[in-house]
Amino acid sequence: METAPKPGKDVPPKKDKLQTKRKKPRRYWEEETVPTTAGASPGPPRNKKNRELRPQRPKNAHILKKSRISKKPQVPKKPREWKNPESQSGLSGAQDPFPGPAPVPVEVVQKFCRIDKSRKLPHSKAKTRSRLEVAEAEEEETSIKAARSELLLAEEPGFLEGEDGEDTAKICQADIVEAVDIASAAKHFDLNLRQFGPYRLNYSRTGRHLAFGGRRGHVAALDWVTKKLMCEINVMEAVRDIRFLHSEALLAVAQNRWLHIYDNQGIELHCIRRCDRVTRLEFLPFHFLLATASETGFLTYLDVSVGKIVAALNARAGRLDVMSQNPYNAVIHLGHSNGTVSLWSPAMKEPLAKILCHRGGVRAVAVDSTGTYMATSGLDHQLKIFDLRGTYQPLSTRTLPHGAGHLAFSQRGLLVAGMGDVVNIWAGQGKASPPSLEQPYLTHRLSGPVHGLQFCPFEDVLGVGHTGGITSMLVPGASEPNFDGLESNPYRSRKQRQEWEVKALLEKVPAELICLDPRALAEVDVISLEQGKKEQIERLGYDPQAKAPFQPKPKQKGRSSTASLVKRKRKVMDEEHRDKVRQSLQQQHHKEAKAKPTGARPSALDRFVR
Repeated sequence: METAPKPGKDVPPKKDKLQTKRKKPRRYWEEETVPTTAGASPGPPRNKKNRELRPQRPKNAHILKKSRISKKPQVPKKPREWKNPESQSGLSGAQDPFPGPAPVPVEVVQKFCRIDKSRKLPHSKAKTRSRLEVAEAEEEETSIKAARSELLLAEEPGFLEGEDGEDTAKICQADIVEAVDIASAAKHFDLNLRQFGPYRLNYSRTGRHLAFGGRRGHVAALDWVTKKLMCEINVMEAVRDIRFLHSEALLAVAQNRWLHIYDNQGIELHCIRRCDRVTRLEFLPFHFLLATASETGFLTYLDVSVGKIVAALNARAGRLDVMSQNPYNAVIHLGHSNGTVSLWSPAMKEPLAKILCHRGGVRAVAVDSTGTYMATSGLDHQLKIFDLRGTYQPLSTRTLPHGAGHLAFSQRGLLVAGMGDVVNIWAGQGKASPPSLEQPYLTHRLSGPVHGLQFCPFEDVLGVGHTGGITSMLVPGASEPNFDGLESNPYRSRKQRQEWEVKALLEKVPAELICLDPRALAEVDVISLEQGKKEQIERLGYDPQAKAPFQPKPKQKGRSSTASLVKRKRKVMDEEHRDKVRQSLQQQHHKEAKAKPTGARPSALDRFVR
């Protein structure tokens, strides 16, 4: 193929200006043409002329073929290195100075960890151990993700701090209202309802709605944040207690004679006559159980999802008017006139435990949100805090001048006690620590004796029901600042509430699983397992799980004779016997090493010790 001539080479000289003007410029895609003489017809060039222009090649010249091998020195290729996408530079070209995932503190991870790795299952099979290891790895990964996502929680708990060592108990509610913003100041209010008092009150699980009932039959429910009234009725009967059920749409009212269920419009839906003369109510949200304590001494569990009574337990302690629930394990705590507190579960007809707390009758009981501490007050004017982690021993005691008639814990561990018309609040070092009873955190005097106390969830607000009506107090640092939008969302719509009810019903925990230690449900009861195995062996006459005796496989060419089969059986039996002897010797050496005192000098007489 002919190539275009380079500029300055093989270009014909310019004859005159007319020829240069008439000559058309040649494009790079056009072939080169030989200039013709005047009068000659234009056309393709002759072959003869083309041959003359081409360079002549000698006949015997050796034509070299183009080699496929490159003349450049061969350099061995480097193995392809794996590049971490996280360590690559970004658009700006700068590399990440902290590559990899962000480290998480061990203390934060332990807060979300739910598996105790120190406790292992004895005599477990390899398959069971592998499954447990996979479950532990998944739990550890989940706890790390939860600890890392905790950084996204923007809200922080509030607190109250005095200036120059000022006692916070001397700070009144008017000073707090002046110091906070307008939205927080609107949460402090007083409802003057002397005509129908004293009042009992209850907040919904989301902390958005408030229900209260007066002794003279006044029942009302409202959105206390926007002050929008949902319903207000008069049942024309004494109201002893009031509770929201699983949502703010249903309301349980313990009236003088029977238990009544109302909706958020004040319409009576049910009248449960099997629960008569009820004094106190408690609702277990994860089990959909309404626990009632009556004057007759019966503790009744009502399943509100199906409308059936699960259990009716006789406490055999007379009138029951002191009741509280443990939010951690859903165990009911009952206070009795003989100074004891009994712990109950619907799966047992007898109390799970009995704690002697006071020399006189018990007036009030409260359990914190972690299920670790229990506060009690009695007729001996003492306020005690007990440890519920198996010891049931009092951690601190304080003698009050008039005694506490009502107690309540907040989400962050603050303890409030109602003594006549005075409310005292004690604070601790944190959520997992017991409150310190040495000096009160806040003090407030009301217009009448206290009849009911409860902290509002997810709000630094304490609701107090008394003879004069309802009072909403501001208590900085009382509640959790962040809420779970999938579990308790104060801003959920009606459609979201309906979807949440369906999911909660599908995840309802059976009443038979209520026990003191809920973590025991995920463990294997080794004692019951061994006992059941013994009973099975006695009933069948043999162990169905025992290892089958060794049976040698038949072989050909005369190797399956009786003597060879007996020899192979004997060999396997000897190996098993050696293993048993080896294990027994190891256990014996281990026991001797434990029994031998550390630091003792060796003696020459040790050789005779067997």
